[in-house]
Amino acid sequence: MAKEMARQGFDIPLLIGGATTSKVHTAVKISPNYGHPVVYVPDASRAVGVCSNLLSEDLSAPFVQKVAEEYDNIRTIHANKGKLDLLKLADARANAFAVDWAAYTPPRPRQLGVMRFEHYPLAEIAEYIDWSPFFNAWELFGKYPRILEDEVVGESARSLFAEGQAMLAQMIAGDWVQANGVIGLFPANSVGDDIELYDPASGDKLMAMHCLRQQNRKAEGKPNWCLSDFVAPKASGKADYVGLFAVTAGLNIDPHVKRFEDANDDYSAIMVKALADRLAEAFAELMHTKVRRELWGYAEGEQLDNEAMIEERYQGIRPAPGYPACPDHTTKTDLFRLLDAEGIGMELTEGYAMLPTAAVSGLYFSHPQSQYFAVGKLEKDQVEDYAARRGVRVEQAERDLAPNLGYNA
Repeated sequence: MAKEMARQGFDIPLLIGGATTSKVHTAVKISPNYGHPVVYVPDASRAVGVCSNLLSEDLSAPFVQKVAEEYDNIRTIHANKGKLDLLKLADARANAFAVDWAAYTPPRPRQLGVMRFEHYPLAEIAEYIDWSPFFNAWELFGKYPRILEDEVVGESARSLFAEGQAMLAQMIAGDWVQANGVIGLFPANSVGDDIELYDPASGDKLMAMHCLRQQNRKAEGKPNWCLSDFVAPKASGKADYVGLFAVTAGLNIDPHVKRFEDANDDYSAIMVKALADRLAEAFAELMHTKVRRELWGYAEGEQLDNEAMIEERYQGIRPAPGYPACPDHTTKTDLFRLLDAEGIGMELTEGYAMLPTAAVSGLYFSHPQSQYFAVGKLEKDQVEDYAARRGVRVEQAERDLAPNLGYNA
């Protein structure tokens, strides 16, 4: 955004804030790309003071100079920390997670192909809600249910929880939102760092998911993970399987949000959206449970309560595009195409955000040793390799992977 503002000749100050930002990131990654004031604002309450300084005839120049000097110092400190200790891609691949595929037979799903679940009962989904992020959304931090008894925020948490429960009951009773989901279980094999998915009937390749491998130097005996490590290589001759999913609990939400906003009841409008987000995450949890125990069936005898599922004690993982194990959001394009997610009312924006916003999408892996990990920083050799596998220019891959670059593009 800073680069684009500079390209178009903007001269207004750029304020950076939000949960995923920081002063160091602003100073190191954003500020150098824009020749006008760039200021990190830690929370919305500070924005008024920052803007007042920037608009003041007397205070603007010294404020801008102070920020610039502080950010120069941050960049110097950051540069002096030294270069990241990253492996060459070939060395990282040589340290891949090794599975004895000859001794392991991947479980075959009981049902292959694409399956839709529309107008799913909200009451059933609500049983899978993880309430901790609900409190976090209101800046009450703590784990549910302990947060309800917290000495500092307990009273506020109990009040918020009661109001959330009441609103959720209205949403369920009035069928305010529609929950739709789609799942696809496909034959699959890994080919290098890629995962190929095949048509269950013809065996034709439907898509190739281009995965990324950790390049940070590991301690002895620790592998450089890649999602493709959890899928049987094509050369092994073993049939393996991978699942895709997309779910939403935000269909038809807009009229209810607008009703509250028109009544100047912003609190209730935010509450409805926060609860829809919780329902979408809960729907993803419910669908994964159904896949493990019924549709794929590799964990048929699983006995886990909601807390155990929230703590991910089940076999397998469900990583999502844009998150640490597969940080490239563009993966959603093929995922949505293969599942025909538009058919259940979901779509992607130009920036790969999902609509409705109360939505979750991702993949299913069944291997008992599969685990979550963060790809982390990448060397240019892997970005070049990744661009070639995707069939895009290196510059495009660098834009798509900007937060993960371990070098200055």
